[in-house]
Amino acid sequence: MPGRLFGLSEIGAGLPFAQAIPELEAAIEHAGGAGAVVVQAPPGTGKTTLVPPLVSNLARGLAAEGGGPASRVVVTQPRRVAARAAARRLAALDGSELGGRVGYTVRGDRRAGRETIVEFVTPGIMLRRLLADAALEGTSAVILDEVHERALETDLALGMLAEVRQLRGDLTLVAMSATLDAPRFAALLPDDGGRPAPVVSAASAQYALEVTWAPSSAPRLDERGVTRAFLDHVADTAAAEHGAALAAGCDVDALVFVPGAREVRDVADRLRSALGGTAEVLELHGQADPASQDRAVSGRGAGERPRLVVSTDLAESSLTVPGVRLVIDSGLAREPRRDASRGMSGLVTVSCSRASAEQRAGRAARQGPGRVVRCYDERAYAAAPAHATPEIVTADLTEAALLLACWGAPGGRGLALPDAPPSAALADAVATLEALGAVDSEGLASGLGRTLARIPAHPRLGRALLEGAQVVGDRRAAEVVALVAREARAPGADLGRLLASVRSGRDPAARAWADEAARFERLAREARQQRPASARPATDPPPPAFADDAERAGFVVALAFPSFVARRVPGPDERYLLASGTRAALPARSPLAGHEWLAVADAARSQGREAAGTGAVIRAAAPMSQAAAEFAASHLLVDEVDASFTDGRVSARRERRLGAIVLASTPVRPTPAEGRVAVTRALAADGLGLIGWSPQADALRRRLALVRRELSEPWPDVSDAGLVARLGEWLGPELEALAGGASVRGIDLLEPLRRLLPWPEASRLGALVPERLAVPSGNHMRIDYPPVEDGATDDGGRPVVAVKLQECFGWAETPRLVDGRVPVLFHLLSPAGRPLAVTDDLASFWSGPYAQVRAEMRGRYPKHPWPEDPWTAVATAQTKRRLEGR
Repeated sequence: MPGRLFGLSEIGAGLPFAQAIPELEAAIEHAGGAGAVVVQAPPGTGKTTLVPPLVSNLARGLAAEGGGPASRVVVTQPRRVAARAAARRLAALDGSELGGRVGYTVRGDRRAGRETIVEFVTPGIMLRRLLADAALEGTSAVILDEVHERALETDLALGMLAEVRQLRGDLTLVAMSATLDAPRFAALLPDDGGRPAPVVSAASAQYALEVTWAPSSAPRLDERGVTRAFLDHVADTAAAEHGAALAAGCDVDALVFVPGAREVRDVADRLRSALGGTAEVLELHGQADPASQDRAVSGRGAGERPRLVVSTDLAESSLTVPGVRLVIDSGLAREPRRDASRGMSGLVTVSCSRASAEQRAGRAARQGPGRVVRCYDERAYAAAPAHATPEIVTADLTEAALLLACWGAPGGRGLALPDAPPSAALADAVATLEALGAVDSEGLASGLGRTLARIPAHPRLGRALLEGAQVVGDRRAAEVVALVAREARAPGADLGRLLASVRSGRDPAARAWADEAARFERLAREARQQRPASARPATDPPPPAFADDAERAGFVVALAFPSFVARRVPGPDERYLLASGTRAALPARSPLAGHEWLAVADAARSQGREAAGTGAVIRAAAPMSQAAAEFAASHLLVDEVDASFTDGRVSARRERRLGAIVLASTPVRPTPAEGRVAVTRALAADGLGLIGWSPQADALRRRLALVRRELSEPWPDVSDAGLVARLGEWLGPELEALAGGASVRGIDLLEPLRRLLPWPEASRLGALVPERLAVPSGNHMRIDYPPVEDGATDDGGRPVVAVKLQECFGWAETPRLVDGRVPVLFHLLSPAGRPLAVTDDLASFWSGPYAQVRAEMRGRYPKHPWPEDPWTAVATAQTKRRLEGR
């Protein structure tokens, strides 16, 4: 009976959140049934079970008053298993059939119909509904659950729905958080007066929780990920703790947290071996089939064995696993991280946040006193971050940028997002979309972009699906895309063998892969039918031929990752050069060894032996031909003359390249234009030292630099950057000579530099910065001017005169250059030319330090004059005897 209201008393029996129903009801009714509310309640309080039927009752009551039809309440859950479990539980409490009044829609699975009034969906489904119907016709309220997890799609949905509220005054929006950051979300959802949305809070039932620390002697992580020894420790700890609980008469279920699907399977297998038939071991992770996921979260039936559920963070906050009183926590989690080289997000293993650790522990005390055993020490817990990093900060943003472009808010401009997308990651994402042709020059989605946005996969994979299907067929393209999208590990890095394994059904993930492949095949077929012929990829030159299915897989992978097309580097090791310019090696004994060309789907940084000195290891790839590589990555093909200026002369080669991979190279004679470009590029990169400064040219340059520093215009900037910027003005003839093949040996930069002298000011150059300085002895000493590029020398950037001390007797006034702006710094030398003193104040030197210098030097150099009174002594470069004989 779709017309009846939900029985909140029956549904909320025993749930702590039932006490907050009046407050939440008042908050929604105060806004006239529409507006925004933030709900804050810890995990296990029942907010996911109670809030949707409450909001539905209110919405249907308002609809009845207004004489309109009842519309749907949509609830987002970050994970598919959580959406299904929440729908199943609410339907059971309501006494209705799943798919009737209460239903769900997740990727590849839908149990909802015309009678559904509360529908649980994933944020990805919600986003694509918004793109298809921005007004959300037929929806009266949207509830965003688990907003505190800061999943990227949930953040985007929050921002987009906040904008929809401005267009639809009758839409109710509820954001639900399990942590204390609710005010932050309330500020993002203000009312018409700018006031934050009201926050409705509820406390959890307080049951005793015992915390035990059981650290492993082995490290948790190494360069390859979670160590085998640590997984052994987690499995052993779980088996021992569960066995001890049973021995003590405590018939409890346990929840074991590990970071990823691979670790779930590994620990589950070890537990089955250790426990025999005393307990049922279940696996819960995103790659498990729906039936296995649903059984893991359904709770133990009467007469069934105790359970150990080995789970990723799926069970951290979105789900309540009934009967759990024991939690074993590895303290590790998988988080998305942007891989700039691959152009997609990858999952990395990190220590979970302290907030996550507390939520995991709380699973043991939701329904009664419980115990958590943490397989790490208190120091590791204290060193962990307080909260998980928001996904928008670390993940690849290409898919998000495409959704925002389709929404009409490129880069999130104007949306109330909890965190702005990082500019560098966003720029990379937009560049990728532009290369795919998914956005226009204004950043808005093109027709292809809107097609790609309808495909629930990274736009790179969407492009591979659409274009690959036209060459290898819908089914084959869909199979490869489904395999790459799951980031499955390929034994020996051989994707072709993995593809054969899942096709045969031998692989544990075969069933889930087959479902994904079927869904992608349907999407490829629909997209081809909807896309006009003019928008389809051109096939000129014609598509390549393929030797087998492995090469077809390689072709589809190359469409997704054209910069990861790789060619074997000659040598004993299986090393490959990628079109991106990086190098990577195949793992030892890989079946792919010997293939000339590979399409790489995944490569990981590594400094181990397996990297063969390249710094990276290929984790997943498929063979391909050169023709297929050139077709898939045609936009990276370049045929050009590459002129370079090396060893003082211009040379050139005609090269045909696929990105960084050289396909052919032939020496040619460069044209003058190509030569000029080569010389200019080399000088800009490495400076004019490539030509070389003669002593005379260097001296003039230093003098000009000092005048420029003190007087600025019109005196020229003679720094490397300044000179390179004006090459045509002062080095034109020499550039033409070099471009034509002349050697730098015949070029002196002195005369070219003089071309920059400003007239008539150049006539004063000798007076401003003379080459030599007359000293009292009658000699003219060379002035050493400071280096051009270094303003912080030991001499403070001042001109220096090195002169024997005796030649300066009686000199009281320190000379100053550049119209009196710059004092000369004197290096006063001994008769043997060794430094005695450094000063730019001669008068102070004679009156002070000279007496000590005289006392130390007169015995060492008795033949030279060391008068007590330097003021009246004769300045000389001669000895006392020659001076007296004169």
